[in-house]
Amino acid sequence: MRLSNDAQARAQHAKGKQNDGGLRINQEIIAPNVRLVGDNIPAQGVYSIREALAIADELELDLVEISPNAEPPVCKILDYQKYLYQQKKKAKEMKANASKIVIKEIRFGPNTDEHDFQFKLKHAKTFLSEGSKVKAYVFFRGRSILFSEQGEKLLLRFAVELEDYGKAEQMPKLEGKRMIMMLSPNKKK
Repeated sequence: MRLSNDAQARAQHAKGKQNDGGLRINQEIIAPNVRLVGDNIPAQGVYSIREALAIADELELDLVEISPNAEPPVCKILDYQKYLYQQKKKAKEMKANASKIVIKEIRFGPNTDEHDFQFKLKHAKTFLSEGSKVKAYVFFRGRSILFSEQGEKLLLRFAVELEDYGKAEQMPKLEGKRMIMMLSPNKKK
């Protein structure tokens, strides 16, 4: 099949574009008729694929199928590379604005004395007021696992002391040689 010079130029133009966005562009669109929408076209409405490609060529832009499941498919005439760039930029901004959760760990022994407890409590208050989560755990060495009730009491007391700054996400639970409890900060008003 022999293509006209105009069709060959369009085909070459379409080959030069990299279709990374998963959308059909230019010659890849298979529908016989398309609905054109957008700001840069003379009149919105249903056009044959040839007419739509001719309008896109005239404006030196790409015909992009934005809604393939509609009847007829909806297309827009735009600069496809610029569109991909803007999409990547938006995704990057969304990722940067996503909140990052920081988890700080505080370690106790089953026989932690009062001064150490208060010292670690003070650190937990600052962590929670900064918006970080706190993972408090009691580490049992050797036979000290026999005092697991003592470790549970210690963690529960720790959670009660921090009620003004955060709340316990889970009750203390034993995982191997550690008894772990997570605390999350209170929502700021």
